[in-house]
Amino acid sequence: MAPARFTFPSAVHLFLLRGDDVLLLRRYHTGYEDGKYSVVAGHLDGGEQVKQAAIREAREEIGVEIAPADLEVVGVMHRRSGDERIDWFVAARTWQGEPANCEPGKCDELRWAPLDALPEGVIPYVRRALDNYRAGRWFDSFGWPDAPPPSTAA
Repeated sequence: MAPARFTFPSAVHLFLLRGDDVLLLRRYHTGYEDGKYSVVAGHLDGGEQVKQAAIREAREEIGVEIAPADLEVVGVMHRRSGDERIDWFVAARTWQGEPANCEPGKCDELRWAPLDALPEGVIPYVRRALDNYRAGRWFDSFGWPDAPPPSTAA
């Protein structure tokens, strides 16, 4: 009998962009990084493609509809935070509807923030992913003791 293969969670994070601003959500009563800013995000369900997960999370968390063609995969992060995971980052500049807080039990604020002047309190790996996006870095490792800081070259 073959040994069980290693598995780990995978999540998708949506950079909803309006001009040079990104939509941030402040986490509330989730048990993880509450009071800090993140972006629309969630775990991939089994049998679900990355873009479909982003579309589902956008609908669930902020009530907007995004067409698959309007999503661009802009980054991947191999992250360690208690456990090991792969995070996908996608961006959208076009959507239908007005973003609203559809999960007030998990989020207590929506806010547009300039990509080049993010507020204090953005979850560190999310801040790093947004910095990577601005710099054109597609892959990063985060939270590993020997992971180098991101390159300054785009």
